[in-house]
Amino acid sequence: MATTTFPPAAHAAAVPLSRSRSLGAAELAQIPWLDRLDAAERQRVVADLRVVTVAPGELVCRVGRPVTYWFGVIDGLLKMSNDTALGVPITFTGVGPGGWFGEGTVLKREIYRYNIQALRTSNVAGMSAVTFHWLLDRSIGFNRFVMNQLNERLGQFIAAREIDRLSRPDERVARSLAALFHPLLYPGVGDILRITQQELGYLVGLSRQRVNKALDALQAAGVVRVEYGGVRVADLDALRRYRSD
Repeated sequence: MATTTFPPAAHAAAVPLSRSRSLGAAELAQIPWLDRLDAAERQRVVADLRVVTVAPGELVCRVGRPVTYWFGVIDGLLKMSNDTALGVPITFTGVGPGGWFGEGTVLKREIYRYNIQALRTSNVAGMSAVTFHWLLDRSIGFNRFVMNQLNERLGQFIAAREIDRLSRPDERVARSLAALFHPLLYPGVGDILRITQQELGYLVGLSRQRVNKALDALQAAGVVRVEYGGVRVADLDALRRYRSD
């Protein structure tokens, strides 16, 4: 599998808003919270939503920039990362299809404290922060969705701390894959995640060769199946609990 040069987030270009467009019907159907809105709310949201195609390496969000949109992945794969005080990049999580992210930053109207970078060509939708807060003021269904997002995200980041402490690469790959198959945070993933070994390596912090070895072990254990262009989960609970010998 060929590798590509991937720019560090600090030197990556941000995707320009001028490339955005309105969403089509098929794209709107992939937004998990849209059916929680009433007719008036949906009308405003659909008019407000924009989608942009982000190339590998481009940034959707950059550290230090003010928040303007709440984002969601229609298709593709992103990573959330930042640099430590020593300038070492650290990846917090991946964001797969159906995943909406950054609601905490929008709620507090803060600057971004992380970078969101495309690992592969991705279609990313955005709803303005103004409309986000307008929905919070009037939609119970939307509030429940956001509350569930925050709760699940907290659990995800607690699990990420555990992953950081794992010294065995096979277990790091297993936990990172399991996080990307989260049915509530990333409902568009389904049973198969479209990801290359190189992309998974960027998320986990391992070489492509070491990721390949870990996937072989996970497949031998019967918890995943490696297919052309992706990984299919065979037993999500077992993947979450996987321990290497």
